[in-house]
Amino acid sequence: MLDISFIRDNQDRVRQALRTRAPKFDFDAFLGLDAERRKLQTDLDALRALRNKKNDEVAALKKSKQDAAAAIAEMKEISSRIGALEGREAEIAQSFRDQLLVMPNVPHVSVQEGTDASGNVEVSKWGEPVKHAFKARDHQEIGALHGILDMARGAKLTGSAFSLFAGAGARLQRALINYMLDLHTSRHGYREYWPPYLVNRASMTGTGQVPKFEEDMYRLKDDDYFLIPTAEVPVTNIHRDETLSETQLPLKYTAYTPCFRREAGAYGKDTKGLTRVHQFDKVELVKFTRPEDSYAEHESLLKDAEAVLQGLGLPYRVLRLCSGDMGFSAAKCYDIEVWAAGLGRWLEVSSVSNFEDFQARRANIRFRRDSGKSEYVHTLNGSGVALPRVVIALLENYQDPDGSVRIPEGLRPYMGGLSVLKATA
Repeated sequence: MLDISFIRDNQDRVRQALRTRAPKFDFDAFLGLDAERRKLQTDLDALRALRNKKNDEVAALKKSKQDAAAAIAEMKEISSRIGALEGREAEIAQSFRDQLLVMPNVPHVSVQEGTDASGNVEVSKWGEPVKHAFKARDHQEIGALHGILDMARGAKLTGSAFSLFAGAGARLQRALINYMLDLHTSRHGYREYWPPYLVNRASMTGTGQVPKFEEDMYRLKDDDYFLIPTAEVPVTNIHRDETLSETQLPLKYTAYTPCFRREAGAYGKDTKGLTRVHQFDKVELVKFTRPEDSYAEHESLLKDAEAVLQGLGLPYRVLRLCSGDMGFSAAKCYDIEVWAAGLGRWLEVSSVSNFEDFQARRANIRFRRDSGKSEYVHTLNGSGVALPRVVIALLENYQDPDGSVRIPEGLRPYMGGLSVLKATA
């Protein structure tokens, strides 16, 4: 959520951001709502002061045993006007907050302007895309060959865009999760959490998923709980409505969770096999920092996510997203895309975002400086990383002509020493 003072003082910048990030948002109507809200507050303050004055006048008249009927009538009339304005103020305040909650963050000055993915900029690349000398199989063919991935039975159990892993496929999922968690906790210094997979509305509001994207979420209507779309939601909300000390920062947390997203399959060509599913596994990284440190921590967070792919020997590239392609809450975002040789294209496996104080204002997460001043923290998060497309890349990049798949050395200890998936058909 943006600071209203920032909005008032930077109207041109906010208006420009809305052109690419929320073109349907009526900024002029919002400013009009803000002006009406402020006028109502001024009028109410004046009337309350007048009522207090009249109350003192009535008390004085009664004390001197004079007729106070006229003054009492005036006071009642003022109270009536106050009641009417308070009702209107409550309506305006609710509308104003509703609008604030669906207004996206303003991009950082280093973010290039753009309306969609075509405006993104490649900032780095690691490794070379694998080009097999034979006709490469995609991950579904390889999964079927080894009996480790069954999309048809996943659909039978639940519906389309759900997967079923078996045997070495299930072991591969578990191995990747443990590999990532060990990397981030032992080498990168993150504290591990195991959070709930259901969260309340306050948690979803705090990180920006609702009300803007409520229709994309799985919700338990009887309890008003939501299945988490990412561990970012429960982990960020660990400190909701809390004030941290400056000496605690930065805080670095990691968590593995399954993630649930209804919008899977809404992107046409990106729906084959594991490329976009409704339920998937992910290791998440979350940071709480001082404002002056957040962009240095953002770059560090990116390196932590990249280390996962480097350890697996998977070629990838890093994109800096343009203003129109970033997530709703982000002020700046990098995407990491891994190369998949069977599909012959890059696949996003991580978004690494700095939200500045956007989430902290929604979730009321503050820190107190050594001087005693209280401020909002900056929050950051990144996938460290999402599993489905990493599995795609592993199967497709490490395949051999006979369909066997080599296991990267860094992952072998987590696979019980298994070095190769042998073709069975």
